[in-house]
Amino acid sequence: MPQTVGWSFDNTYSRLPENFAVPVKPTRVRKPEVVLLNAKLTSTLGLDLRDVEQASIAEIFSGNTLPEGAAPIAQAYAGHQYGGFTMLGDGRAILLGEQIAPSGERFDIQLKGSGPTPFSRRGDGRAALGPMLREYLISEAMHALGIATTRSLAVVTTGEPVYRESILPGAILTRIAASHIRVGTFEYFAARQDHDGLKQLADYTINRHFPDLASTKNHYVELLRAVIDRQASLIAQWQHVGFIHGVMNTDNVSICGETIDYGPCAFMDTYHPETVFSSIDSQGRYAYENQPRITHWNMVRFAESLLILLDASREQAVEVANEVLQEFPQRFETYWLTGMRKKLGLVNEEPGDRALVDSLLNWMHRNGADFTSTFRNLSDPGWISDLQQSDSDFAAWHASWQERLKRNTVEIPSAIQLMNSTNPAIIPRNHHVEAALTAASRDGDLSLIERLLGALEQPYEEPPEYADLRSVPSDSGCQYQTFCGT
Repeated sequence: MPQTVGWSFDNTYSRLPENFAVPVKPTRVRKPEVVLLNAKLTSTLGLDLRDVEQASIAEIFSGNTLPEGAAPIAQAYAGHQYGGFTMLGDGRAILLGEQIAPSGERFDIQLKGSGPTPFSRRGDGRAALGPMLREYLISEAMHALGIATTRSLAVVTTGEPVYRESILPGAILTRIAASHIRVGTFEYFAARQDHDGLKQLADYTINRHFPDLASTKNHYVELLRAVIDRQASLIAQWQHVGFIHGVMNTDNVSICGETIDYGPCAFMDTYHPETVFSSIDSQGRYAYENQPRITHWNMVRFAESLLILLDASREQAVEVANEVLQEFPQRFETYWLTGMRKKLGLVNEEPGDRALVDSLLNWMHRNGADFTSTFRNLSDPGWISDLQQSDSDFAAWHASWQERLKRNTVEIPSAIQLMNSTNPAIIPRNHHVEAALTAASRDGDLSLIERLLGALEQPYEEPPEYADLRSVPSDSGCQYQTFCGT
């Protein structure tokens, strides 16, 4: 690989003590081929691959050839999975290192599906093409929607089969993140009663993600508060676009507030608060309406792992933690309602706004309305007129909304502009995602996924050539299920 490519690694996490991670190299694969390469993201990272042969690019993003400066490791962490605690670690992911972009930002470069590690627990450490394409697709869609997320740099096939319920084509995803530090990372050290390691992790996290906290009186308390705030903001954004994560285990809760791990996730079509897509979430633990509550629960687990740092007295530490944790519901409510006001074109605040939003959501639930298109169509006079004539309940809600808009601090055109910049016209509709993944995995046809990626780059626009990708499924996706890639 030419020196001019632009790798600029500074691997601070791999320089932490050995109990943080295990050095491990990706397992070589037989015949890597590039399936997707995120050209815009390579530029952001300061990489220039224009003059590099595809075969050489495939060697890098398969792990067959390590870029200069890489220090590959598998990170240690734990996690509460569906409420039960487990010691984990990167079982099929290897962190190559930390790339310093031209902007000065630091990004983890991680290979997912790159072979077994000491944390694999008898797993093969591999990934199938379909789930890796799903993560690429959904993570890039979330980025375009303005929601904090890990991102996808490349997908390569391995030329080797992966054995799950059936034989599938193997693939490796290159994932980019501000870091891969999780709530589960803190739980790992707390469970081992490694207080020195826990303090090192907390100090490292503050230095990397929350440097302003270093000068505060009790920066560990402020770390808890900052993580709670970022999670409250993130989950509110998920709710605003109808996104359902699927596996909100604590090992999938990023400390820096990014959406991470796009396994059994999907966007809701028909609005139903109890919607759940994951095939293994039979009890609906991570259903749409439960996401704020589960996040609060996850933050309690984070606070528990920090207790030894919050105060020398456990009793006082618990009191401090509970005081901060009690802030979550109001923080979430504030972020959620602020976003919902924007979806209705409201700039100023009034006490009755929550009731106005709830009234619309209740109408949507009763009538099986599509979540995304309903909010988008609120700026369409023709759609509203037809619905007013056919549905008296909607007409009554619309009249209340119009009265509220009269007290808004901006004129109607500005309100509509705000709505159209907040309510996406296009999301990764499940039926389109599945069609694209099937064509790519079964037939090697990437045209559908490339077209879908192109449309999702501008989710708030309505170019006519992508009109079909805004279509609502005839069955409303009620029985749609997604599966964990492992």
